[in-house]
Amino acid sequence: MKILSPLKTLDELMAQAGHYADFCLRDFRSMPPTLFLVGEDGPMMFAQRKLVTADDKEDFADTARLVCTAHAATACVLALQGWVKLAKPGEKLDFTEPPSEAFDRQEMIVLAGEDRSGERQQFFPIIRSDNGNFFNLGDSKTPAIKNKLEGLYAQILPPSVADQATRKLAKWMLYVKGSTIIGLKAQP
Repeated sequence: MKILSPLKTLDELMAQAGHYADFCLRDFRSMPPTLFLVGEDGPMMFAQRKLVTADDKEDFADTARLVCTAHAATACVLALQGWVKLAKPGEKLDFTEPPSEAFDRQEMIVLAGEDRSGERQQFFPIIRSDNGNFFNLGDSKTPAIKNKLEGLYAQILPPSVADQATRKLAKWMLYVKGSTIIGLKAQP
């Protein structure tokens, strides 16, 4: 995977996350849930294998928040692969049916970015050939979101940079958990 340069802003992180998604899908047919961030040590990423159970999903979200705290993140992007169900124009979304079970679901890469100025999302449809192999990512679909996002994968970025003692504690907790955070350096 090529590291885009520079990685300092939310827009640049979003572009890197999209590039990473394309790379993973081309080489491995799927993408692990991944956090990209810019913090005091520069750009970094953290990935988890798969999110199978509800506990896995909660652990990934909690660890992502901890990584952002530990590394004094100023911007972050969660890159997730999953099933999405969108409401048709003029209709309300049916929340009683899980997207993974919906007849009209779409497989997508979802990029959820945050910085101190707000949130941004991009949804990329995954296009597969008839044999199920990855073909391409479709054009970004960004639904109009009027309210602040809520839920397990929202508000990953802390409202302010934590003090040194809190960051040290967060780094220790990540070490105990066995979490590996990778620094991203631009390639010539």
